[in-house]
Formats: sequence, C-alpha cells, structure tokens
Amino acid sequence: MPGPSAVVFDVGHVLYDWDPRVLYRRLIPDDAALDAFLRDVCTREWHFQHDAGRPFAETSAELSARHPEHAHLIAEWGPRFSEQIPGPIAGMPELVAELDAAGVPLFAITNFSDEFFAPFRAQEAALFDRFRDIVVSGAERLMKPHAPIYRLALERFGLAPHEALFVDDRQDNVDGALAVGMHAVRFTDAATLRADLARYGLLG
Repeated sequence: MPGPSAVVFDVGHVLYDWDPRVLYRRLIPDDAALDAFLRDVCTREWHFQHDAGRPFAETSAELSARHPEHAHLIAEWGPRFSEQIPGPIAGMPELVAELDAAGVPLFAITNFSDEFFAPFRAQEAALFDRFRDIVVSGAERLMKPHAPIYRLALERFGLAPHEALFVDDRQDNVDGALAVGMHAVRFTDAATLRADLARYGLLG
C-alpha cells in the first residue's frame, strides 16, 4: 500500500484531554459525592448520546426527570462542556504546528457533540485553524468505529484511503480506519507518534 500524504487526527485524548471531573470537582466538593454523580448520573455512556447527535436539551431533560435532585448540576454539563477539557495533550500542539509547517495536510474525525464542539473549536482556533476540515460525529449522526464516518470523511477530505494516516487512542477506532483501507496508528503519546510519523515519511 502506498504511503500516506495526510494525517487525520482524533481529538479527544489525542489532541486534547477530556475529564468531566475537571468541571464537577468545582461544583461538588465532596469526593464521594462527586464519584457517585459521575458514576450514576452524568455517566460517559449518557454523554455518548451527544456524540451520536442527540441534543443536550433532550438528554438533560430526561436525566433531570430521573434525578431531579441533581437537575442543577446536570444543567451545567452542556453550557460548560469546554471546562471539562483541561488542555492539550503534552507535545501535541507543537507536533501539529510542525506538520503544518512541513505542508502536511491535516484533518480530523472526532466523536463529539456538534453543539459542544462549536464553542470549543472557536476557543482553540489557534490549533484547529491549521486543519483543512474536521468531521464531527454529532453533526453527521455517524460515529467511529463504524465504516460510514471514515468513508464520508475521506470523500469530504478528497483523499483516497491509502493517502491518509489516521491517529486515534482507541484500538477499535484504529481498526475501523484500517478496515476501510486507511493507514492507522494507535496514539499513546506525542513522542511515540513523532516516531510513527517519521516512519511513514511525514516528518524528518
């Protein structure tokens, strides 16, 4: 298979960290209560509905009806979602800038709520403006690791599968990219990714 000429990134846990505790520890001072809230109320499984395209107004209303005593905390999830993202993964802004400076086309496919991503992207424009396009699962109502979102992204990016190197922290998402003919590597840290990029001839 010919080598890739473009890099397609995941966002969460590759470019940026994500941890709901960062926001909710400010709102729930007791550690046991915080653990219980994130385990039993605002769970990651509940949140993944947003990545699939469900509006926060719907999911929060349903969850508040089941947990009325926590309605005020549930209501903070959407408007303050960017506060759940403590910052970029170490070394990744520099690596993205280096790829951009080398003329490597940059794209992303992210499982992310469209309504949450818009303000986050605006907040992080310094990094995301280096990207030519970003496919957001919540806008498309398609999610990794299923093949349709990769195929849609490749068509939109104007790439043949073998022209793209996909980078994701989850093995199932890496496997999904490989299944449609993309090159793909699993992300662990910036130093390892740098070595992967060099191996593919994308960085010197």
